[in-house]
Amino acid sequence: MCSRRTPDWETVHMADTERWRVLAQKIADETLFPNAPELDRGRQSPRANLDLLAAEGFYGIAAPPELGGLGFGAYDVIADVVIALAGGCLTTTFVGLQHFSPVMSVAASPSSEIRDTWLGPLCRGERRAGIALAGLRPGPAQVRIEPVAGGFLVSGETAWVTGWGLIDTLQVAGRDHDDVIHFLLLDAVESPTLTVGATDLLAVQASNTVTVRFDDHFVPADRLTHSQSYAQWSAQDSFGSSLNGFLALGVASRCISLLGPGPLGDELVRARMGLLSAEPAGIPAARSRASLLAVKAATTLVVQTGSRSVLTDQHAQRLYREAGFLLVFGTRPTIKAELLRQLG
Repeated sequence: MCSRRTPDWETVHMADTERWRVLAQKIADETLFPNAPELDRGRQSPRANLDLLAAEGFYGIAAPPELGGLGFGAYDVIADVVIALAGGCLTTTFVGLQHFSPVMSVAASPSSEIRDTWLGPLCRGERRAGIALAGLRPGPAQVRIEPVAGGFLVSGETAWVTGWGLIDTLQVAGRDHDDVIHFLLLDAVESPTLTVGATDLLAVQASNTVTVRFDDHFVPADRLTHSQSYAQWSAQDSFGSSLNGFLALGVASRCISLLGPGPLGDELVRARMGLLSAEPAGIPAARSRASLLAVKAATTLVVQTGSRSVLTDQHAQRLYREAGFLLVFGTRPTIKAELLRQLG
């Protein structure tokens, strides 16, 4: 089982899902949000926040129900958890969200050895994972993974690897010469063949986001979760884009709660439903509406707060920067085009 909870938590039924929402909001309001300014200014690490999320079972929430999680049959609940936590601390949620993909990959892996070895520790947060998937974007392959005797050689460079120093496992994906994508789990440790470079960001700087460079980095064969064609992966890529939209709704939700009742609350409800119900072709528009709502809500909060908004200890300026960051985080050409269209 993934969970360390008592048996009634080990298999999550739909009747229990409201508890996840309530718990996420409680953690966001009582722990994450009060500490967010200090973390944003580099005076705290998100590690204690991440420890709390692991202790409360959130590292295994994306696992299938039979393994102690919610699975993506309860996508609306996971979306609301992301909204709540991101409204508490985007940095913490940004790091924690990366963990979902490795959990799902391991849970769905055809290798029983991979599942038996990795799934429990990942779900319990004993192992904490990040992702290196940016090298799969359209265009020439930025990360190459070639099969060799006993394993794979990884070469190339991938940006936007989040949580370095806060994770111990990295899920990296790259194409081989036949355009087949291999997904590997490797140790998130620098070596002569794996080096990192820091990235300075507008917001979530404490997320420790880096660029990773591979120089024929060897990964043993038993670290392969699965392989698939590039066409298969591209068809599924819209899912992650949808989930990222709930980060923006988390920022919007916090701004709206600080502003008080008003029409922005209705816009939040519509944007949430738009993301939840969007088919793949409609995700760019739904994601864009969510991102622009975060900017609108944060801008309104800055204006209402007044001149104090420019002080670095104020939530308003932090949320404003985070909304700007989420306009361009994890975008695709279709999302960028839709954002520009909606901006007029």
